[in-house]
Amino acid sequence: MMRDHNNRATLRSPVETNMHEHPTLCVIQVDAKLHPSLLGLRVLPVQRDWVGAIADLLADVALCPGNEPMAILKGDTPIGYYCIEPTARSVAGRDFELPSLGLRGFFIDATWQGRGLGKQALQAMLVDLARRHPDARQLALTVNCNNHAALQLYLRTGFHDSGELYHGGRSGPRHLLLRPLP
Repeated sequence: MMRDHNNRATLRSPVETNMHEHPTLCVIQVDAKLHPSLLGLRVLPVQRDWVGAIADLLADVALCPGNEPMAILKGDTPIGYYCIEPTARSVAGRDFELPSLGLRGFFIDATWQGRGLGKQALQAMLVDLARRHPDARQLALTVNCNNHAALQLYLRTGFHDSGELYHGGRSGPRHLLLRPLP
């Protein structure tokens, strides 16, 4: 993991480290300048009920003080999005003993899926969270029980299934996943 001149958390794969034609992957907080380019992000039709539309995700952030909308960039191109919630309660419906953050709306644009970028984005996100939220000890998220690809991605990147199901979502029951933060 490296930092660029804008102090963005960047992750270089072994291939990208030695080849300048492959831009780095980084995560940055969303600002007004990024909004228009983020509005072009889309998920696959089957994923729409699980993630929602980017316009709705961005509008929700405006209504929730303390939320941190984040863009996933490959070079200067937005390829994904997620939102960090200041507490896990808004994601899991309850508090935890450990100081916990929530992860909501994580997705990679449909045209960029299937290239291993989700795992890289999660790794960049974790480095960024350790820097910006050093007191947080845990990250919580929910994933729809039918979203097998996302569940496998999260489990491969260090999340564990708590065994609890969250029933507050609009698209059916969700697994509650937790991941320790450094």
